[in-house]
Amino acid sequence: MAMRLRAFSLAGLLFFASGCGWLWPGGKTPGGFFGSRPKVGLVLGGGAVRGFAHVGVIRVLEREKIPIDFIVGTSVGSLVAAIYADKKNSFELEWIAFALEERDLFDYTFISPTQGFVRGDRLEDFIVKKLSAKEIQQLKMPFAAVATDIQEGEVVVLQSGSLARAVRASSAIPGMFIPVRHQGKLLVDGGVLNNVPVDVARKMGAEVVIAVDLDGGKKSATVGNIFDTLAQTLYFMAAENAEAKLKLADIVVRPKVSDVALLDFSRKKELLTLGMEAAEAALPAIRAKLGLSAPASPGR
Repeated sequence: MAMRLRAFSLAGLLFFASGCGWLWPGGKTPGGFFGSRPKVGLVLGGGAVRGFAHVGVIRVLEREKIPIDFIVGTSVGSLVAAIYADKKNSFELEWIAFALEERDLFDYTFISPTQGFVRGDRLEDFIVKKLSAKEIQQLKMPFAAVATDIQEGEVVVLQSGSLARAVRASSAIPGMFIPVRHQGKLLVDGGVLNNVPVDVARKMGAEVVIAVDLDGGKKSATVGNIFDTLAQTLYFMAAENAEAKLKLADIVVRPKVSDVALLDFSRKKELLTLGMEAAEAALPAIRAKLGLSAPASPGR
Protein backbone atom coordinates (compact mmCIF):
# COMPACT_ATOMS: atom_id res chain seq x y z
CA MET A 1 0.00 0.00 0.00
CA ALA A 2 2.82 2.39 0.94
CA MET A 3 4.62 1.66 -2.32
CA ARG A 4 1.45 2.41 -4.31
CA LEU A 5 0.98 5.67 -2.43
CA ARG A 6 4.57 6.76 -3.17
CA ALA A 7 4.16 5.87 -6.85
CA PHE A 8 0.90 7.83 -7.01
CA SER A 9 2.53 10.85 -5.35
CA LEU A 10 5.49 10.75 -7.74
CA ALA A 11 3.19 10.51 -10.78
CA GLY A 12 1.23 13.51 -9.54
CA LEU A 13 4.39 15.52 -9.03
CA LEU A 14 5.63 14.70 -12.52
CA PHE A 15 2.28 15.71 -14.00
CA PHE A 16 2.37 19.01 -12.11
CA ALA A 17 5.96 19.71 -13.22
CA SER A 18 5.22 18.99 -16.87
CA GLY A 19 2.09 21.13 -16.76
CA CYS A 20 3.90 24.09 -15.25
CA GLY A 21 6.93 23.64 -17.46
CA TRP A 22 8.79 24.92 -14.40
CA LEU A 23 10.39 28.23 -15.41
CA TRP A 24 12.61 27.14 -18.30
CA PRO A 25 12.19 28.65 -21.78
CA GLY A 26 10.24 26.54 -24.24
CA GLY A 27 8.74 24.40 -21.50
CA LYS A 28 12.10 22.73 -20.76
CA THR A 29 12.68 21.63 -17.23
CA PRO A 30 15.82 21.52 -15.13
CA GLY A 31 17.88 18.29 -14.85
CA GLY A 32 17.15 14.90 -13.31
CA PHE A 33 13.86 13.09 -13.90
CA PHE A 34 12.08 16.45 -14.42
CA GLY A 35 13.50 16.81 -17.90
CA SER A 36 16.51 18.65 -19.28
CA ARG A 37 17.73 22.25 -19.23
CA PRO A 38 19.02 23.93 -22.40
CA LYS A 39 22.44 22.61 -23.35
CA VAL A 40 25.07 25.35 -23.10
CA GLY A 41 28.08 25.84 -25.34
CA LEU A 42 31.02 28.06 -24.39
CA VAL A 43 33.04 29.42 -27.31
CA LEU A 44 36.49 30.93 -26.70
CA GLY A 45 37.93 33.14 -29.43
CA GLY A 46 41.52 33.68 -30.45
CA GLY A 47 43.63 36.60 -29.26
CA ALA A 48 47.14 35.40 -28.36
CA VAL A 49 48.14 36.31 -24.77
CA ARG A 50 44.82 38.07 -24.28
CA GLY A 51 43.43 34.55 -23.92
CA PHE A 52 44.25 34.69 -20.20
CA ALA A 53 40.99 36.65 -19.97
CA HIS A 54 39.19 33.41 -20.87
CA VAL A 55 40.37 31.95 -17.56
CA GLY A 56 38.65 34.76 -15.66
CA VAL A 57 35.41 34.24 -17.59
CA ILE A 58 35.38 30.53 -16.78
CA ARG A 59 36.12 31.19 -13.12
CA VAL A 60 33.00 33.37 -12.84
CA LEU A 61 30.77 30.95 -14.78
CA GLU A 62 31.86 28.08 -12.56
CA ARG A 63 31.48 30.14 -9.38
CA GLU A 64 27.95 31.14 -10.39
CA LYS A 65 27.09 27.55 -11.37
CA ILE A 66 26.43 28.40 -15.01
CA PRO A 67 26.49 25.01 -16.78
CA ILE A 68 28.88 24.30 -19.65
CA ASP A 69 28.06 21.26 -21.77
CA PHE A 70 30.26 21.92 -24.82
CA ILE A 71 33.45 23.94 -25.13
CA VAL A 72 34.98 25.12 -28.40
CA GLY A 73 38.05 27.23 -29.05
CA THR A 74 40.18 28.81 -31.73
CA SER A 75 43.90 29.50 -31.25
CA VAL A 76 44.56 30.43 -27.60
CA GLY A 77 40.87 29.73 -27.02
CA SER A 78 41.49 26.10 -27.96
CA LEU A 79 44.30 25.90 -25.40
CA VAL A 80 42.17 27.26 -22.54
CA ALA A 81 39.21 25.14 -23.66
CA ALA A 82 41.37 21.98 -23.73
CA ILE A 83 42.66 22.56 -20.21
CA TYR A 84 39.16 23.12 -18.85
CA ALA A 85 37.71 20.15 -20.72
CA ASP A 86 40.45 18.02 -19.17
CA LYS A 87 40.16 19.29 -15.58
CA LYS A 88 36.60 20.73 -15.32
CA ASN A 89 37.93 22.88 -12.49
CA SER A 90 38.63 26.59 -12.84
CA PHE A 91 41.33 26.59 -10.15
CA GLU A 92 43.30 23.87 -11.92
CA LEU A 93 42.75 25.73 -15.18
CA GLU A 94 44.20 28.89 -13.66
CA TRP A 95 47.15 27.02 -12.14
CA ILE A 96 48.10 25.42 -15.46
CA ALA A 97 47.41 28.48 -17.61
CA PHE A 98 49.48 30.76 -15.41
CA ALA A 99 52.38 28.31 -15.59
CA LEU A 100 52.53 29.03 -19.33
CA GLU A 101 55.37 31.37 -20.23
CA GLU A 102 56.73 32.72 -23.49
CA ARG A 103 59.42 30.03 -23.55
CA ASP A 104 56.68 27.36 -23.56
CA LEU A 105 55.30 28.72 -26.83
CA PHE A 106 58.17 30.03 -28.86
CA ASP A 107 60.82 27.51 -29.86
CA TYR A 108 62.45 29.62 -32.55
CA THR A 109 64.19 28.13 -35.54
CA PHE A 110 66.22 30.22 -37.97
CA ILE A 111 67.93 27.36 -39.77
CA SER A 112 65.47 27.34 -42.64
CA PRO A 113 62.52 29.61 -41.82
CA THR A 114 60.71 29.10 -45.11
CA GLN A 115 57.34 28.38 -43.49
CA GLY A 116 57.67 29.97 -40.05
CA PHE A 117 60.08 31.04 -37.33
CA VAL A 118 58.54 28.94 -34.53
CA ARG A 119 58.28 25.13 -34.60
CA GLY A 120 55.49 24.71 -32.04
CA ASP A 121 56.95 21.58 -30.43
CA ARG A 122 57.12 23.25 -27.01
CA LEU A 123 53.44 24.08 -26.98
CA GLU A 124 52.60 20.50 -27.83
CA ASP A 125 54.96 19.23 -25.11
CA PHE A 126 53.39 21.59 -22.56
CA ILE A 127 49.94 20.14 -23.24
CA VAL A 128 51.16 16.55 -23.10
CA LYS A 129 52.84 17.15 -19.71
CA LYS A 130 50.09 19.20 -18.06
CA LEU A 131 46.91 17.42 -19.18
CA SER A 132 45.68 13.92 -18.40
CA ALA A 133 43.89 13.27 -21.68
CA LYS A 134 46.04 12.44 -24.68
CA GLU A 135 43.18 12.02 -27.12
CA ILE A 136 40.27 14.43 -27.51
CA GLN A 137 37.86 11.54 -26.92
CA GLN A 138 39.28 11.12 -23.40
CA LEU A 139 38.28 14.61 -22.22
CA LYS A 140 35.64 15.09 -19.53
CA MET A 141 33.38 17.14 -21.78
CA PRO A 142 32.75 17.57 -25.53
CA PHE A 143 35.49 19.73 -27.05
CA ALA A 144 36.46 21.03 -30.45
CA ALA A 145 39.50 22.96 -31.67
CA VAL A 146 39.17 24.98 -34.87
CA ALA A 147 42.02 25.24 -37.38
CA THR A 148 42.43 26.29 -41.02
CA ASP A 149 43.46 24.04 -43.90
CA ILE A 150 46.00 26.32 -45.56
CA GLN A 151 46.01 24.32 -48.80
CA GLU A 152 42.26 24.01 -49.30
CA GLY A 153 41.24 27.25 -47.62
CA GLU A 154 38.71 25.50 -45.40
CA VAL A 155 37.76 25.51 -41.74
CA VAL A 156 38.76 22.27 -39.99
CA VAL A 157 37.01 21.21 -36.77
CA LEU A 158 39.10 18.82 -34.70
CA GLN A 159 37.05 16.57 -32.40
CA SER A 160 39.11 13.40 -32.31
CA GLY A 161 42.74 12.31 -32.26
CA SER A 162 45.71 13.90 -30.50
CA LEU A 163 44.65 16.71 -28.17
CA ALA A 164 48.08 18.35 -28.10
CA ARG A 165 48.43 18.29 -31.88
CA ALA A 166 44.93 19.75 -32.33
CA VAL A 167 45.69 22.70 -30.04
CA ARG A 168 49.06 23.23 -31.69
CA ALA A 169 47.43 23.32 -35.13
CA SER A 170 44.66 25.67 -33.99
CA SER A 171 47.29 28.05 -32.56
CA ALA A 172 49.78 28.07 -35.45
CA ILE A 173 49.79 31.75 -36.46
CA PRO A 174 50.73 31.73 -40.18
CA GLY A 175 54.11 33.27 -40.93
CA MET A 176 55.13 32.91 -37.29
CA PHE A 177 54.55 29.19 -36.64
CA ILE A 178 55.36 26.39 -39.05
CA PRO A 179 52.08 24.84 -40.36
CA VAL A 180 51.11 21.57 -38.71
CA ARG A 181 50.65 18.28 -40.55
CA HIS A 182 47.67 16.60 -38.93
CA GLN A 183 45.04 14.14 -40.10
CA GLY A 184 46.20 14.42 -43.70
CA LYS A 185 45.95 18.22 -43.79
CA LEU A 186 48.34 21.16 -43.51
CA LEU A 187 46.87 23.31 -40.74
CA VAL A 188 47.36 26.83 -39.38
CA ASP A 189 45.59 29.07 -36.86
CA GLY A 190 41.80 28.77 -36.91
CA GLY A 191 41.50 32.54 -36.62
CA VAL A 192 42.28 32.88 -40.31
CA LEU A 193 38.71 31.80 -41.15
CA ASN A 194 36.77 31.33 -37.90
CA ASN A 195 38.06 33.15 -34.85
CA VAL A 196 34.95 32.81 -32.66
CA PRO A 197 33.37 29.53 -33.86
CA VAL A 198 29.83 29.88 -32.55
CA ASP A 199 28.55 27.82 -35.49
CA VAL A 200 30.67 24.87 -34.40
CA ALA A 201 29.10 24.87 -30.92
CA ARG A 202 25.65 24.97 -32.51
CA LYS A 203 26.46 21.95 -34.67
CA MET A 204 27.69 20.08 -31.61
CA GLY A 205 24.26 20.50 -30.02
CA ALA A 206 24.45 23.70 -27.99
CA GLU A 207 21.04 25.35 -27.61
CA VAL A 208 22.43 28.39 -25.79
CA VAL A 209 25.85 29.72 -26.80
CA ILE A 210 28.04 32.01 -24.71
CA ALA A 211 30.86 33.43 -26.86
CA VAL A 212 33.94 35.21 -25.53
CA ASP A 213 35.33 37.71 -28.01
CA LEU A 214 38.82 39.16 -27.43
CA ASP A 215 38.45 41.84 -30.09
CA GLY A 216 38.69 44.54 -27.43
CA GLY A 217 37.69 47.36 -29.76
CA LYS A 218 40.42 46.83 -32.36
CA LYS A 219 42.70 49.37 -30.70
CA SER A 220 46.21 49.07 -32.10
CA ALA A 221 48.59 47.45 -29.62
CA THR A 222 52.36 47.73 -29.48
CA VAL A 223 54.07 46.50 -32.65
CA GLY A 224 57.81 46.31 -32.10
CA ASN A 225 59.06 43.44 -34.25
CA ILE A 226 58.08 40.98 -36.98
CA PHE A 227 56.31 38.69 -34.53
CA ASP A 228 54.14 41.52 -33.23
CA THR A 229 53.39 42.45 -36.84
CA LEU A 230 52.33 38.93 -37.79
CA ALA A 231 50.19 38.51 -34.68
CA GLN A 232 48.52 41.89 -35.12
CA THR A 233 47.84 41.25 -38.82
CA LEU A 234 46.07 37.97 -38.06
CA TYR A 235 44.23 39.60 -35.19
CA PHE A 236 42.69 42.34 -37.35
CA MET A 237 41.77 39.81 -40.03
CA ALA A 238 40.25 37.48 -37.45
CA ALA A 239 38.23 40.30 -35.89
CA GLU A 240 36.60 40.98 -39.24
CA ASN A 241 35.63 37.37 -39.91
CA ALA A 242 34.22 36.99 -36.39
CA GLU A 243 31.40 39.49 -36.83
CA ALA A 244 29.03 37.17 -38.70
CA LYS A 245 29.62 34.27 -36.30
CA LEU A 246 29.05 36.43 -33.23
CA LYS A 247 25.53 37.19 -34.46
CA LEU A 248 24.75 33.49 -33.93
CA ALA A 249 25.62 33.66 -30.22
CA ASP A 250 23.02 34.18 -27.50
CA ILE A 251 25.45 36.02 -25.22
CA VAL A 252 28.72 37.70 -26.19
CA VAL A 253 31.24 38.42 -23.42
CA ARG A 254 33.78 41.10 -24.39
CA PRO A 255 36.66 41.61 -21.93
CA LYS A 256 38.22 45.08 -22.25
CA VAL A 257 41.63 43.89 -23.41
CA SER A 258 42.38 46.32 -26.22
CA ASP A 259 45.38 48.00 -24.58
CA VAL A 260 47.16 44.71 -23.81
CA ALA A 261 49.71 43.78 -26.48
CA LEU A 262 49.06 40.42 -28.09
CA LEU A 263 52.37 38.93 -26.93
CA ASP A 264 52.72 40.65 -23.53
CA PHE A 265 53.05 37.88 -20.92
CA SER A 266 53.62 40.36 -18.09
CA ARG A 267 49.91 41.22 -17.72
CA LYS A 268 48.37 37.78 -17.16
CA LYS A 269 46.79 38.65 -13.80
CA GLU A 270 45.31 41.84 -15.23
CA LEU A 271 43.80 39.86 -18.10
CA LEU A 272 42.30 37.37 -15.64
CA THR A 273 40.63 40.26 -13.81
CA LEU A 274 39.33 41.78 -17.04
CA GLY A 275 37.80 38.43 -17.98
CA MET A 276 36.10 38.16 -14.59
CA GLU A 277 34.70 41.68 -14.84
CA ALA A 278 33.28 41.04 -18.31
CA ALA A 279 31.69 37.75 -17.23
CA GLU A 280 30.14 39.35 -14.14
CA ALA A 281 28.66 42.11 -16.31
CA ALA A 282 27.13 39.46 -18.58
CA LEU A 283 25.63 37.35 -15.78
CA PRO A 284 22.16 38.98 -15.80
CA ALA A 285 21.79 38.29 -19.52
CA ILE A 286 23.09 34.74 -19.13
CA ARG A 287 20.72 33.98 -16.27
CA ALA A 288 17.80 35.49 -18.17
CA LYS A 289 18.55 33.33 -21.21
CA LEU A 290 18.77 30.19 -19.09
CA GLY A 291 15.80 31.09 -16.90
CA LEU A 292 17.94 31.16 -13.78
CA SER A 293 17.38 33.47 -10.85
CA ALA A 294 20.23 35.31 -9.18
CA PRO A 295 21.53 33.62 -6.03
CA ALA A 296 20.40 35.12 -2.74
CA SER A 297 22.89 37.54 -1.24
CA PRO A 298 24.60 36.53 2.04
CA GLY A 299 22.43 37.08 5.05
CA ARG A 300 19.10 36.80 3.24
